[in-house]
Amino acid sequence: MKSFWCERAVLPEGMASRVLVRVEDGVIHSVSTVDTIPLGSQRLYGVVLPGFANAHSHAFHRALRGRTHDGGGTFWTWRERMYELAASLTPESYYRLARAVYAEMVVTGVTAVGEFHYLHDGGNEMGEALRRAAADAGIRLTLLDAAYLAGGIGQPVQGVQERFSDGTAEKWASRVAELREDENTRIGAAIHSVRAVPRETLSEVANAFPDRPLHVHLSEQPAENDDCLRSYGMTPARLLAEAGALTPRTTAVHATHLTGEDITLLGASGTGVCLCPTTEADLADGIGPARELADAGCALSLGSDQHAVTDLLLEARAVEHGERLRTGQRGRFGPSELVAAMTNHAAIGWPEAGRIAPGAPADFVAVRVNSARTAGVAPEQLVMAATASDVAVVVAGGQVVARDGVHEKWGEIGPMLLDALT
Repeated sequence: MKSFWCERAVLPEGMASRVLVRVEDGVIHSVSTVDTIPLGSQRLYGVVLPGFANAHSHAFHRALRGRTHDGGGTFWTWRERMYELAASLTPESYYRLARAVYAEMVVTGVTAVGEFHYLHDGGNEMGEALRRAAADAGIRLTLLDAAYLAGGIGQPVQGVQERFSDGTAEKWASRVAELREDENTRIGAAIHSVRAVPRETLSEVANAFPDRPLHVHLSEQPAENDDCLRSYGMTPARLLAEAGALTPRTTAVHATHLTGEDITLLGASGTGVCLCPTTEADLADGIGPARELADAGCALSLGSDQHAVTDLLLEARAVEHGERLRTGQRGRFGPSELVAAMTNHAAIGWPEAGRIAPGAPADFVAVRVNSARTAGVAPEQLVMAATASDVAVVVAGGQVVARDGVHEKWGEIGPMLLDALT
């Protein structure tokens, strides 16, 4: 058994000082407060949080960071650049890129990632590349395999979209059924969007794997809503409700352009919502009704999506900042609510994780309170000041996997990313 002494730690009941966490076989055995530091304990200074959950990732999009800002445009023009990238990837190049992307997540405090995976090529080689990448980077993976059966409402897949499609829902489900879980990997399902899964097959996809997480891009763009209303006479949220796709195991990603009825549908069904504010800002998507969704009963989670930034602390703060910009009010979300969203592992099928408590995986993140950004902060409000640069130590499964931005296995991440991107 090993032990970690935390100067301060965020426990389920709130923040506590001088916390001793005992770990056995990668699982938290006990949590207590102590007056003296036991001999041999690993000391974690600052504020120790549960490991972060990145609930929405497209690993290959990381290759576009800083490369799509020459000419303005919209989400749809950005998508053409993304398609060009998707067309160039092989299983081996995707493995090297994803390994670097996941390692970048690890050094910023992410201990589990939900990978919204639609680059299939009709098989599971790309998915296997992601599994290998996550294992090598030291991060738990939920592979959310996405059904992508149409190029738009009423349109066939074309061009690079053919790499995304299995042709039919039956073929998609058959392929996904061949994916295997292990101690580091869990399998979930995804409806790419109401653009990419026709109305007549939505229910089949939604219910193909009833015991697994189900994610879906929802109302990210007004054009998607307009197409859905024009084609089906209802919003995407109503269409998903009709198909039985809104459930407590469902997470709607973005949920930016919603009606009041949409919000009620999501909340009443227990559907979670994953917000990706830095991506939503980068792609000019808009600012969604986060507070209204939470008040309706939607559990919030966070994702870095296209990885314009890999910093869950920044994503959390951006949720509150978006609310302030949208409403003219401060304090729409308290710091503890933002930490809960940042550590919502249940959204990606790891409900036992995301807390510093007996029986949970021994995943935690020590964040400095003495940097130029965090010096003088109230510890309970750390999330409103810290960034990924303040992450001092990352522990996953009871093992230190990163210190001061350096990966214990792979070293400095910058050279690793450069190698994967060239």
